[in-house]
Amino acid sequence: MNYPFKNLEPISVWEHFYDITQVPRPSKKEEKIRQFLIDFAIKHHLEYKTDEVGNVLILKKASLGYENGPVVVLQSHMDMVCEKNQKTKFDFDQDAIQAWVDGEWVKAKGTTLGSDDGIGMAAAMAVLTASNLNHPRIEALFTMDEETGLTGAFGLKNDFLQGRILLNLDSEDEGEIFIGCAGGRDTIATLKIEKYAVNQNLIPIKLEVKGLLGGHSGDDINKGLANANKLLIRILFEAHQQFAVQLHSIDGGNLRNAIAREASAIIFIDPHQLENLKKLSSQYGITFKKEYHLTEPNIEVVLSETTALFEAIDEQQFIKSMQAIYACPHGVLAMSQDIAGFVETSTNLASIKIKGDSLVFTTSQRSSVASALDDACRMVNSTFSLIGAQVIHSDGYPGWTPNPKSKILKTSVESYEFLFKKTPKVLAIHAGLECGLIGEKYEGIDMISIGPTIKGAHSPDERLKIETVQMFWDHLVDILKRLK
Repeated sequence: MNYPFKNLEPISVWEHFYDITQVPRPSKKEEKIRQFLIDFAIKHHLEYKTDEVGNVLILKKASLGYENGPVVVLQSHMDMVCEKNQKTKFDFDQDAIQAWVDGEWVKAKGTTLGSDDGIGMAAAMAVLTASNLNHPRIEALFTMDEETGLTGAFGLKNDFLQGRILLNLDSEDEGEIFIGCAGGRDTIATLKIEKYAVNQNLIPIKLEVKGLLGGHSGDDINKGLANANKLLIRILFEAHQQFAVQLHSIDGGNLRNAIAREASAIIFIDPHQLENLKKLSSQYGITFKKEYHLTEPNIEVVLSETTALFEAIDEQQFIKSMQAIYACPHGVLAMSQDIAGFVETSTNLASIKIKGDSLVFTTSQRSSVASALDDACRMVNSTFSLIGAQVIHSDGYPGWTPNPKSKILKTSVESYEFLFKKTPKVLAIHAGLECGLIGEKYEGIDMISIGPTIKGAHSPDERLKIETVQMFWDHLVDILKRLK
């Protein structure tokens, strides 16, 4: 076995994390990881149960002297975001993640690492198997499909858990304790398109914007990252104005909760204008590098020859679509008036795809204020309704209202200060955590969210900072010890 985590501490957490990386677990395809958890419970003689939607709950008795302590839920999610670099050959349904150590970080070769939330799962499993910890009764809850629909949290019944203290293990910044999160909703616009035959004297060219960092559409939305969809449309817009290019197809972004890293279009152009198109693309490459010189050092604009059927999207639909994409908001819409530096409302132009005879635009909106979330969704709705697209909204998920007087918060802060001789930050997060839904089903449950440092989540640049895993573990263990 080529084990990549030799000499990393805590040993048990890293061993469990490695085992998790060997099990395919795309969102909505968690059958293998679910069975893995059941087998784990059976192997270690732990009581477990499952529910109708596929959540797994593994139980551990209180240690000696903690029998009268509060039941504590350790909550993480089974699925991972499956993103890979364009040139990486990888089947997320079959292949094991190829993790490796790069200095102070753990990364994956060409794919997402799955530390979101594999490292939370691993920490819970380490608690379940440890024989030397002091803790009250543990309920380790592993939920289904957090990344694409919060399916497990939505389907959780209000009698599945006994615990009324919950430690969510799905945060991505060590030294920060989260006590609230944004609610969210997706908006999907579908425009029926018609295609027509184009002059075969034209040549098909592939235009690509790539090399972007991408990232989490909530946690990273305020970090000045570029959106490949928005950059691509700037080039297409001007190329159409100058050279009357025609659009064959467009493919930008992938996941609703990730900022688009790559976007491409196949266009038709008069061969006599090809050199001018090359100059325009090159100039945009320089422009983009200047605009994002700190946050996106590897932006590339690439033109290449390609093949395509000689048919293009109707001219007026092409123009309207470009205008809608240009007008569609992306990024931070409002900052919180209550919490300094906290994003209140945002939107992400996640993907643009041709599916059959339709052009499909997928966006995701987030806000910690319900009325502002409605407003953001209507803003996006209006943008695409103006071009005749059919617009639908998902049901969304609720936010988690912060409780600064939380008892488990007080305990966790005291624990952190004791261990590390410094005060942690207490924050809300501009991302969806399952705590919002769980709090709705279990009124009065006392919750916090903690985790090690993860950067580049939801992209192949995802990386887990090694030293923070030990800190995360020490903090978790000490919190449990204090709940006597």
